[in-house]
Amino acid sequence: MISKTIKANSTEAIAQEIERVTSESFKPTLAIVFLSIKQDWKKISQVLDQKEIAVFGATTSGEFIDGDIEEDSIVMMLLDLNPEHFRVLFLETGEHTTHENAMQIGIAGKNTFNNPAFIIASGWLHIDGEKIIEGIIEGFGNEVTVFGGMAGDDLAMQGPLVFTNNISAVNGLLALIVDEDKIEINGIATCGWKPIGTTKTVTKSEGNIVYTIDDKPALDMVMKYLGLDIDLDSGNDVLTNIGAYYPLQLERENVTPVMRTAMWGNKEDRSLICAGTVPQGSKVRFSLPPDFDAIEQVIEECKEVKKERQQEADALIMFSCISRHLSFGILMTEEIEQVKQVWDAPMVGFFSYGEFGKSKTGKHEFHNNTCCIVALKEK
Repeated sequence: MISKTIKANSTEAIAQEIERVTSESFKPTLAIVFLSIKQDWKKISQVLDQKEIAVFGATTSGEFIDGDIEEDSIVMMLLDLNPEHFRVLFLETGEHTTHENAMQIGIAGKNTFNNPAFIIASGWLHIDGEKIIEGIIEGFGNEVTVFGGMAGDDLAMQGPLVFTNNISAVNGLLALIVDEDKIEINGIATCGWKPIGTTKTVTKSEGNIVYTIDDKPALDMVMKYLGLDIDLDSGNDVLTNIGAYYPLQLERENVTPVMRTAMWGNKEDRSLICAGTVPQGSKVRFSLPPDFDAIEQVIEECKEVKKERQQEADALIMFSCISRHLSFGILMTEEIEQVKQVWDAPMVGFFSYGEFGKSKTGKHEFHNNTCCIVALKEK
């Protein structure tokens, strides 16, 4: 399998890049497309459609390609995968719930390949990522491989998109289903945030809404504990001040904690709306903003995947939480560059609103504040 990465800042420029890299010896069948919400996904999709190239696309809160971070741009990976070895499936939440659509994706994978893996992207902010994982498992079974990310919209918090050939939706669910008997696929979801303070209990929650922690309003508890003054009338003040730097860590026995980012605060009932499910009764701790140790952890865990499961890769896809970018600043480039160097393969990725993947000691699940790396190699 050959993969080539290209980037541009306009539809016209990316169309020229597509022409430049395609030839008789390289006829791509699949395009992984990550772009700013400001770009024209439809025109780009039409260019690819004319060349009979399947599209797996998502809008972002920042893009990266190989070792470079981009903004307001288009990054793309073109692959010449055998069309019989993959399927792109797009479903929009409407008559069916997100969970039901995810279940259909799990069933489709089971019916298409004996040993499928799923790379997914989802749209609208209010979708609970945990429901997507639960739905795929219900449709396919427990032993499922799922990696991916939630689309972004440059932190506008108004409506990220996922798209395929000439179809998009803010409430869409997109899946690249890969035949693992033909394409080796491995990855890791890793974080590096360190816990602080004592363990607390979520005393009232429903889905991804946390009402009280230790019987105190969740928003007030967080603001007081961390000494923060949050403007709840600002669209993303909660995300950029609490979620990015001080996510909740859900503690589990003998398993790596899973992170939950606070996306919004409700000034009426003083609840926190998180990017994933926080079960009532959960034991949680707050987190310190990360330092360089967090990057070192990501690199070490990638090296373990390479050593133990996948020595080589034809392509790398990376889904990194926007919170990491906000927290790390210029150090984010260091993490991306070093991840690429582990396998030294072409790489595309984007900053997401949530990540899907498997931690070192966990299962495939939904994450926040996490870096998810996927390595693919044709067998």
